[in-house]
Amino acid sequence: MKRYLLYSWNVNGIRAIAGKEVLPGVLFPELLNHESPDILCLQETKADIKTLKPEITRIPGYFFYINPAERKGYSGVAMYTRTEPTSIRTGGLSSAFDTEGRIITARFPEFVLMNVYFPNGGASEERLDFKLRFYDAFLEKIMAMNADGERIVFCGDINTAHRPIDLARPKENEKVSGFLPIEREWIDRVIAAGFHDSFRLFFEDGGRYSWWDYKTRARQRNVGWRIDYFFVNDALKPFVTRAGIRDDIMGSDHCPVTLTLGFP
Repeated sequence: MKRYLLYSWNVNGIRAIAGKEVLPGVLFPELLNHESPDILCLQETKADIKTLKPEITRIPGYFFYINPAERKGYSGVAMYTRTEPTSIRTGGLSSAFDTEGRIITARFPEFVLMNVYFPNGGASEERLDFKLRFYDAFLEKIMAMNADGERIVFCGDINTAHRPIDLARPKENEKVSGFLPIEREWIDRVIAAGFHDSFRLFFEDGGRYSWWDYKTRARQRNVGWRIDYFFVNDALKPFVTRAGIRDDIMGSDHCPVTLTLGFP
């Protein structure tokens, strides 16, 4: 059986996390060799290739890809892979969205992986509208890929908690972007289109989160939100063997989420 262990993590700045201890005695650049994921997807990297040191971009045993935003120090996604993908594509929705460096798509023989940093809608009505338009464009894209018979997994910071069990204080956040009915309804549409929240294939309870507010020290109290996901479509679901949340890994206001795939 061929196994793929995938990690997805919003690092809130790849340069900021570079020197941090993410596990006891383990700095961020050492995490790959320590954990040995086959693929590590990063979001909110806030950097381009010119601003990154070799200890970040040239980790032995891994290929490195990055899609920066045109705006310096903003957004961006990156990916480390043990196996060289058969193809890599950055962006792919429209010029309106692609300038923010929010997608890397990697194709492997067994599946196609999309690493996505979905927009945050909390700053203004304009940004909420941008987020919802991004959501719609992305759903249209993955539905077309699904219709073509692709095995699809997409991951990243979706910036929305789906159900009340996905955040510690649902009542207090009903009118906050990230838990608005219109945002949550989009996840319902993703599921209706034949995609599965991989974490919920294994865990039905609440209390497990992937983001905590820095300012209120929410992580110490586990007052968090589950807004980071791996979604798989029906064609890939039979190959999912495990999913999880690595809330023991520090260094960002998010923690990594994981997915394991196994192929005969």
